[in-house]
Amino acid sequence: MKDLTPDRATLEPIEIASRDEIEALQLQRMQWSLKHAYENVAMYKKRFDEKGIHPDDLKSLKDLSKFPFTMKDDLRDHYPFGMFAVPMEKIRKVHASSGTTGKATVVGYSDADCELFANMVARSLRASGVRPGQMVHNAYGYGLFTGGLGAHFGIEKLGATVVPVSGGMTPRQVTLINDFKPDAIMVTPSYMLNILDEFHAQGLDPRDSSLQVGVFGAEPWTNAMREEVESAFDMHAIDIYGLSEVIGPGVSMECVESKDGLHIWEDHFYPEVIDPDTGELLPDGELGELVFTSLTKEAFPIVRYRTRDLTRLLPGTARTMRRMEKITGRSDDMIILRGVNVFPTQIEEQLMSIKELAPHFQIELERDDRLDKMTIKVETDPSVADESVRQNAANSLAEKIKSSIGVTAVVVAGDVGSVPRSQGKAVRVVDNREK
Repeated sequence: MKDLTPDRATLEPIEIASRDEIEALQLQRMQWSLKHAYENVAMYKKRFDEKGIHPDDLKSLKDLSKFPFTMKDDLRDHYPFGMFAVPMEKIRKVHASSGTTGKATVVGYSDADCELFANMVARSLRASGVRPGQMVHNAYGYGLFTGGLGAHFGIEKLGATVVPVSGGMTPRQVTLINDFKPDAIMVTPSYMLNILDEFHAQGLDPRDSSLQVGVFGAEPWTNAMREEVESAFDMHAIDIYGLSEVIGPGVSMECVESKDGLHIWEDHFYPEVIDPDTGELLPDGELGELVFTSLTKEAFPIVRYRTRDLTRLLPGTARTMRRMEKITGRSDDMIILRGVNVFPTQIEEQLMSIKELAPHFQIELERDDRLDKMTIKVETDPSVADESVRQNAANSLAEKIKSSIGVTAVVVAGDVGSVPRSQGKAVRVVDNREK
């Protein structure tokens, strides 16, 4: 892979500022953001007053822990526009969640917010190794999902060329990559595996493609998958993180020269990690639930938003700003199977260690005579034709899951294409227990 380490002269000064400078800026911006939310969003005024706290009480960054959390249900309860802090005539764009787990959550952007969003994605792309003048194949879905359009405007802001492919039509994706020869691709990691399969289906060597960087986000993925993709394409696989409630993709980003966690753009998004059960603030380095407070957003300020994503905060390396570990899972995605906590990323990690199996999987949960049962559907690698090899690979995965995670699972190894494919975020868990 090509060395894409950026020239430090091209970085924004705040990316490599001292911690004192960063924290002074954070305090100033946090005081403004809390006051802005309190004065312009009825829910925040009510919550702050109920807790007996006022924005003027924030004298240091540590004082933020005195303020109430914001939950996803708060956004649903104020659907569609009850959380907006500016009049509708100042809203330039709205996005929304899919609403698959309840009423959709709606977020809005002012002119300044749109500029911030584009700048953060551009900064993230620069950290990934993408440069002005290059071409980026954008396979994130366009529409109400923040990924496609957020990435699009960030690519343009960087000064790169965007190919707005969106998701789906996988054969066409491969054709365009071969014909247009983009330098980078932005896509969910699970869909990148679909693109990899299509390269093989067309008899093409992915290592011959023009791609130098893959920017993957919108779902948790493991370092084992990174190694798979990097080896297959001879390109850098970089993690980007974001969520619509905070702004979208571009909240934090891995740096191509280190790949040791995602640097949070702390000049705009203030992170905390809490105990997901008690809500107590945890020190840096301890695993817990990630919480964000926006520092500069106008239309949709967010205060102590509980993301449900599990990670830990670490010191900066390639940038001064703190890092977050790759997301290990979400507290609401966690499977509790006979008293054992299981995350899909743990299954993925074990699956990727067995070369006879392809990197596609789906977990099915059922209740059999009052006992929970886990079935993991996987696929054999196209090179595997012998039934005994297939069965041995399935048994090997079941043994690895039992020894590393501590749960018993039935592994069913099917043919290529037997695991459902997604054109966006992968559906990793199908829970039939309540049904």
